[in-house]
Amino acid sequence: MQSIKRGEVFLIMIIINLKDGESLDKALKRFKKKFEKTGVLKELRSRQAYEKKSITRRTTVKKAIYKQGLNQDTI
Repeated sequence: MQSIKRGEVFLIMIIINLKDGESLDKALKRFKKKFEKTGVLKELRSRQAYEKKSITRRTTVKKAIYKQGLNQDTI
């Protein structure tokens, strides 16, 4: 995976090499995993509407509290 920074925009090129005898379904699955790791869709969705930093911080804290609660219930 290569990335080039131009101003504020990162250009990312995902390269998937097909292995011998590999089906296109498996290659597509690997591509989707790599694409998900880049976080492009997450970034686009977050940029659709402006969210104040305080609200972003609050939601991350709420998510962390929720996850911590789930972990405590299972133990």
